[in-house]
Amino acid sequence: MERNPATSPTDSDPTPPSAAVRRHPALFRAVRRRRNPPLRRSDITVTDERAVRRAVKAASLGNAMEWFDFGIYAYLAGTIGRVFFPSGSDTAQLLSSFATFAVAFLVRPLGGMVFGPMGDKVGRKKVLALTMILMAIGTAAIGMLPTYAAVGFWSPLLLILFRLLQGFSTGGEYGGASTFIAEYAPDKRRGYFGSFLELGTLAGYTGAAGLVTALTAWLGNDTMDAWGWRIPFLVAGPLGIVGIYLRLKLDDTPAYLKLEQGNGHITEGASAVETTAHGGLAKIFRQYWPTLVLCIALVGAYNVTDYMLLSYMPTYLSDELHYSETHGLLILVATMVLLMLIINQVGRLNDRFGRKPLLMTGMLGFFVLSAPAFLLVQQGSLLAVSAGMLMLGLSLVCLLGTMSAALPAMFPTPVRYGSLSVGYNLSASLFGGTTPLVITALIGATGSDMMPAYYSMAAALVGVIAVACMKETAQQPLEGSPPSVQTEQEAAELVRSQAPAPKF
Repeated sequence: MERNPATSPTDSDPTPPSAAVRRHPALFRAVRRRRNPPLRRSDITVTDERAVRRAVKAASLGNAMEWFDFGIYAYLAGTIGRVFFPSGSDTAQLLSSFATFAVAFLVRPLGGMVFGPMGDKVGRKKVLALTMILMAIGTAAIGMLPTYAAVGFWSPLLLILFRLLQGFSTGGEYGGASTFIAEYAPDKRRGYFGSFLELGTLAGYTGAAGLVTALTAWLGNDTMDAWGWRIPFLVAGPLGIVGIYLRLKLDDTPAYLKLEQGNGHITEGASAVETTAHGGLAKIFRQYWPTLVLCIALVGAYNVTDYMLLSYMPTYLSDELHYSETHGLLILVATMVLLMLIINQVGRLNDRFGRKPLLMTGMLGFFVLSAPAFLLVQQGSLLAVSAGMLMLGLSLVCLLGTMSAALPAMFPTPVRYGSLSVGYNLSASLFGGTTPLVITALIGATGSDMMPAYYSMAAALVGVIAVACMKETAQQPLEGSPPSVQTEQEAAELVRSQAPAPKF
């Protein structure tokens, strides 16, 4: 429709008629500056390299300890089934064990809804320390539980109780830890520093798998069933104390501290991207539901592939392909060590080329390579199994090295911890923790050992669509925060780039 030249410009019609611009050039320059005020040097965060590295270390080590605790259960699933559930078919005991594994994920959204908004209100650091305390208590308590043979149905009941505590604490972990690193890191290196978070996840899983493998090889299956299974759970308690200490030593993130200062302490340029209003659940669901849905789809695809490889694969090798538990875990440990060696390079790549290309590579990798990889694994030879695991692992590392930088950037600072915790944990609950249970049930129902591949391909297809719909955020400031740079020179150049061009 043709516009009336006499109509004055509004927010809904930001492009004014040229005649009006010629008549009132000063007015329209003022309007443009009001809408896009230039940043001053005081608005820009210059990061302290040592503080960033301390923050990354604390968040990553804490995350490693959380996932060490969580990984123990996955790698002892067969033993847990025999110890805590009545004797019957091996499949029934394994399903019971994986159902208890899934129970912890069912309560994770509740943990996210409690800890996420709390992290936006009282600070990232305090909530991350609290989640570590709860995880350490839950894991150590499982190591002291009586068996089914000793107390009957009370044994699985208590196991479920402490699994719920583990799941509740984990609900505040990933959203908080990824937010913590993202808000400390400079804009141009957020992918690199964020990749250390998933390095911690892999280290936790590797430590858990390595410890279970070593104990099983040393003690044997009978001794592991009798009492050896307790050792990994009891080791987790002291490790949790270390993580709590590291997290409490840090200051809160620069972005959160600036948010706390209020608009009166920052200039107009910064106030255009910051607000002191803290987010609650109602605000998250009401204002950010489209981004929340996108986050759930993206995390769902990522979690299915992640838990299929890192949690379910050892059980698949031992129960479906009759590999020994030790051999299956050793192959997984070798795969994870390789991923740990290259994950930081993936972080550098997504800083340089963007988050979307790396995420799309990982999703397409699972979609195209899952079936060939499982066909190789089913060959049974060490070389074939290792090659199949490597194909899946290289696809996964593209996601692992990128997600922790991509996900926090989807939400603004005042609601970042809460929104990411809610979205991540809803998705992890629906699709991640249920993956071993669903795949085991599908194999039992269809008799096809290829069900893990088909399930991964379906998840990857959803992931491809989600990645296509998301915005590119590499090298950009976090939404709701002013720019973050590494040096004073970068800050000065950024200010100069926003200065109006001189007129002669």
